[in-house]
Amino acid sequence: MTRKLFGTDGVRSLANRFPMTSEVALALGRAIAYHFRNKGSQHHRVVIGKDTRRSGYMIENALSSGVCSAGGEAIFLGPLPTPAIAFITTAMRADAGVVISASHNLFSDNGMKFFDHTGFKLPDEVEKHLEELIESEELKNFRPVGAEVGKAYRVEDAPGRYIEFLKSTFPKDLSLEGLKIVVDCANGAAYRVAPVIFEELGATIVALGVSPNGLNINEGVGALHPQTMCEKVKEVGAHLGIALDGDGDRVVLCDENGLALNGDEILAMTAQEMKKKNQLKKNTVIATVMSNFGLERFLKSEGIEMKRVQVGDRYVVEAMRQGGYNLGGEQSGHLVFLDHSTTGDGILAALQVLSILQSKKEPLSRLRQIMTSVPQILEGVKVTKKENFNTLPLLQKRIGEAEKQLGTQGRVLLRYSGTESLLRIMVEGENELLLRSIVADLKAEVERSLGAG
Repeated sequence: MTRKLFGTDGVRSLANRFPMTSEVALALGRAIAYHFRNKGSQHHRVVIGKDTRRSGYMIENALSSGVCSAGGEAIFLGPLPTPAIAFITTAMRADAGVVISASHNLFSDNGMKFFDHTGFKLPDEVEKHLEELIESEELKNFRPVGAEVGKAYRVEDAPGRYIEFLKSTFPKDLSLEGLKIVVDCANGAAYRVAPVIFEELGATIVALGVSPNGLNINEGVGALHPQTMCEKVKEVGAHLGIALDGDGDRVVLCDENGLALNGDEILAMTAQEMKKKNQLKKNTVIATVMSNFGLERFLKSEGIEMKRVQVGDRYVVEAMRQGGYNLGGEQSGHLVFLDHSTTGDGILAALQVLSILQSKKEPLSRLRQIMTSVPQILEGVKVTKKENFNTLPLLQKRIGEAEKQLGTQGRVLLRYSGTESLLRIMVEGENELLLRSIVADLKAEVERSLGAG
């Protein structure tokens, strides 16, 4: 069956256009309630959370209608980060959780991400089954009546539950007293909870992006625009800054000098600390093909193995679960601490770094020096077709020549975008002039082999 709704991370598109319509949301609500009802669940609860996009009202009510029409209970949580929905889903013993969010996209987009009762994202086969159910006569004919129709209600203390959970992950013998922190919530899902967490742990907070109006999520603030946070850190003399994305599962930090840190640097610091405390399972970190060669080199020097997977926090988590690892993440700021959470959590990742900073009594600018990133050049090339690289001998030859030039001190990576007619070229190494020459050669060959779009 060709998948019509689900992409690499749930359902996502321009809101009120297929597939992010009320009709599809209602159908998916029915399908997910019915699917888990047939798995033997007693309560048939489906938790529904969202970010701050205006279209969230439309989608959450349609989802709720679908859940109730299939005899389930729809539980509204309101605006909360994606990891909070995963946490509440397991805490309430719900069958499933749904996050209505398009993460870092423009406010005009929206999406739906689904978790099962364990707090992990639904596997491909379940997503496929939901699509099949929507088209099936089996679901169309399932119409509970009377007392069998479901109900919907709101859990008012959900933010408080999540706040207390995150505070419990911070060492009890430490506090954030004496720290001034800029917290940028991107006018998104974390706007209510993030400032409270850091403040209750003792920090003085300068809050940004905490005035959502349904239209300004990610607009000039948050992890997509860390320069806003960086400038504010320097302006107010803060010790560091924390910028979250629209649904709160990504984080970008900056040090006291207003210089941003990415996910690779956070992985380096936390992996080193976890290994020192014998907490890093199998002395292994899961990263993606985009993580900087400098991270791999640093981890190797610490006796830590780094395994790479394809881009996407979903694939990071899958590899962690399959291999029994507990730390992984992406350069973009999705960090997964599997001992605490089932998915990326920006606030949790920031707390892990803050615990290191407070225990060592060193500024973030010094802590980050353990890893040195190598120059990395990334360029996208529009293509008219997406062919297997193995069928393009001239391109393979160019890649092989580039790898010889870089030797063991660099990497070449070509990959197609999953959402656009685009091929991304990434080259890393010590000599930036050489990197630019290699990228130019590869780009020219890609345009010859695949046709410039």
